[in-house]
Amino acid sequence: MFKLLPPLFQRLYSTASNLKIMEGFIGAIGNTPLIRLRKLSQETGSEIYGKAEFMNPGGSVKDRAALFVVKEAEEKGLIKPGGTVIEGTAGNTGIGLAHVCRAKGYKCVIYMPNTQSQEKIDLLRMLGAEVHPVPAVPFDNPDNYNHQARRHAEKLENAVWTNQFDNTANRRAHIETTGPEIWDQTNGLIDGFTCATGTGGTFAGVARFLKDKNPNIKVFIADPPGSVLYTYFKSGGKLMERTGSSITEGIGQGRVTDNLSGDVHLVDDALYIPDEKSIEMVYRLLDEEGLYLGASTALNVVAAVEMAKKLGPGKKIVTILCDGAYRYQSRLFSRKWLESKNLLDSIPNNLQKYIVLP
Repeated sequence: MFKLLPPLFQRLYSTASNLKIMEGFIGAIGNTPLIRLRKLSQETGSEIYGKAEFMNPGGSVKDRAALFVVKEAEEKGLIKPGGTVIEGTAGNTGIGLAHVCRAKGYKCVIYMPNTQSQEKIDLLRMLGAEVHPVPAVPFDNPDNYNHQARRHAEKLENAVWTNQFDNTANRRAHIETTGPEIWDQTNGLIDGFTCATGTGGTFAGVARFLKDKNPNIKVFIADPPGSVLYTYFKSGGKLMERTGSSITEGIGQGRVTDNLSGDVHLVDDALYIPDEKSIEMVYRLLDEEGLYLGASTALNVVAAVEMAKKLGPGKKIVTILCDGAYRYQSRLFSRKWLESKNLLDSIPNNLQKYIVLP
C-alpha cells in the first residue's frame, strides 16, 4: 500500500511515522534539523548546511552542554536533590542551565558580563535564575565572571560550579550527540565543518567526532575581532594577539580552554570574520532564507561561505546556527545601535527595511 502512494506522500508518511514522544524538556534536546541554505549554496557552487541548534527547546546550541555538565555533576555525586548549579556564562549556557535546573529541581545562579544583551538577562530571570551581571574583565582578573561564579559555589553546601569553559563534559556533549547527528544527516558525505568557539566545546567535540570518522574532513575555526584564536592558529601557536572587540556574544576567546586544548592539532585553518560581514549576513539570512538568527550564527555562516571558496566548488560544508536573533533584537535591528557601532553602511540598502527599531 505504501508503495502506491505518490513520492511526496511517501516522504510525509515516513517522517510522521518516525516522530516520537520525548520525555520533558531534557528529552527534547538535540536531533535538530540540518538546513540547506539555498541562496548561499547557489552562490558558492557548494552545499552550505546549517545545523539548526536554535530549534533546541531552550533555543540554542548550549542546551546540549548545559545538560551534559549537570549530568556529569550528578554522576560524580557533586550535587544532590535540591542543590544549586552555578555558572559563569555570556548567556546561552546560562539559559540552557536555567531550563535544565527547572526540569531537574535545582536552583540556578548565573554570573555574566554586564555587556550582554538585556534580553538574555531578562530571560534568565524569567526562568527563575538568580543573575549577577558583573563588569567584563579578562580571565586573568580575579573579578572575571567565571572566578566569581566559582567562589560563590565554594561558599555553599550542595552546590556545583559547572565550569563550562574547562569542563570537558561540554565537549563530550558534541562528541556524543552533535557530531553523530551531522554525520548521519549528511550520510557521511561531508567535506568541511566550521564554527566559532567560546568555550571550545561545540567546535572541538564535532571536529573530533568527524575527524575520527574521516580524517580528510577539513575543520576551520572561525574567529571574531577581539579574540586570540585566529592569530594562535595562523602562527602555529606562537602568537595570541587580541585587538578590537566584536558585536558577537558568547564567542571569541583570550586563551585556549581545556575543551579545545586537546584537539588543537585537528584544526586545518582559521578564518577571521569582521563584524561588517557578520551583520550583513544577519540581514541576508532573514531576507533570503527567512531565518531570524543572531550575529554569532551569521559569523558561522560567513565562515562556511569562506570555507567553500577555499575548498572549491562541489563541497558539502556544515556550520552551526547557534540561536535566534530575538535574544539580541534591541541591538541588531536598532538604527541607533548600528550607527554607534559604525555598522549601518554594512547593511545593503535593500535590506535596511528590516531596521525597524529606533
